[in-house]
Amino acid sequence: MWRWIGVNNEQRLSGEWETKRLKELGLFSKGRGIKRDDVTDEGVPCIRYGELYTRYQDYILKVASRIPPDVAETALPIKTGDLLFAGSGETAEEIGQCAAYLGKEQAYAGGDVIVLTPSGQNPIFLGHLMNSPMVAAQKARMGQGDAVVHIYINNLAQVQIELPPITEQNAVAEVLSDVDGLINALDALIAKKRAIKQATMQQLLTGKTRLPGFSGAWETKLLGDIAHIKTGSKNNEDKNDNGQYPLFVRSAVVERINSYCFDGEAILVPGEGGIENIFHYINGRFDCHQRVYMINQFVDDVFGKLIYYIMVLQFGRHAMQNTVKATVDSLRLPTFQTFTFSIPKDIAEQRAIATVLSDMDAEIAALEQRRDKTIAIKQGMMQQLLTGRVRLVKKE
Repeated sequence: MWRWIGVNNEQRLSGEWETKRLKELGLFSKGRGIKRDDVTDEGVPCIRYGELYTRYQDYILKVASRIPPDVAETALPIKTGDLLFAGSGETAEEIGQCAAYLGKEQAYAGGDVIVLTPSGQNPIFLGHLMNSPMVAAQKARMGQGDAVVHIYINNLAQVQIELPPITEQNAVAEVLSDVDGLINALDALIAKKRAIKQATMQQLLTGKTRLPGFSGAWETKLLGDIAHIKTGSKNNEDKNDNGQYPLFVRSAVVERINSYCFDGEAILVPGEGGIENIFHYINGRFDCHQRVYMINQFVDDVFGKLIYYIMVLQFGRHAMQNTVKATVDSLRLPTFQTFTFSIPKDIAEQRAIATVLSDMDAEIAALEQRRDKTIAIKQGMMQQLLTGRVRLVKKE
């Protein structure tokens, strides 16, 4: 176990931490080959430059992609402990995203991957350090190009870092890996809870499974018969990042606004774009975009929150079958009005089903909040440990 001690900058640099350039850590090489079409379900592990942005962060334990052995013959073999940098990217701010390869299998690097094989350093420590703000800023200044940004070996070789002794690298890597383990465990638990909720929805919202104490009949309804449906009037330009009220737009992200036009219970669904998988529920003050449909004013014998869950489960297929094909999938009012579904006649059963699912949502949200807080704590730890502003000592 390790505990933290604080030191000032002068103590940190007095003979313990060294200033080095990446070219002093080891040898650089360049990945080659491996097109997107080369990737298969079986074969040998490979890492492509785009995956350093989308799949991996700081280090790689398990490789996502594979290629046939004959393709691997033209690619660059990499070793456990190698640092992999993305040589191309969309912006200077993200160029040179890095991950240390920690896998045990022989793997291969494709084109636009720059490989650094360090000697006598901890790869987990270096993987975190290479993506830290102080190193990312240097890489950003070295990026070349506009529409596509590139960074080259001769650029990365000049990146300057502050490096502690290997014993301290190992200690920092151990602490950060422990936090990553907690984050990964929370991610796995969240995924499990989501799967359980999805299975529960399949059972409860179709009547295949009934809650204790309920056995009454179900009836078929049209959405247009049980609620009022209309679009909003706002545009994206109306949003205010510090606004007091939610502004529902055409994406999963809920914006903010300083005014509201509606106050009450409603389901919000975009009229174009993510029409099959974006659904919001609110009971309070809000506003919405002119291409977002608001479903509210539910009739007395229908529990609105249950309709939200039914739409989450069933509306996507109906939407895609009735989409107006343009540049993006688009919906019109009749598609909402003609959506057909079944619900219990007894509103008490409707409320009970919605309560079970709401409780599941609350549990998932609490886990997500805990995970996000842990990620924020890790970011703070990295800012301290990767700069030496806080040191680790072994507990007695």
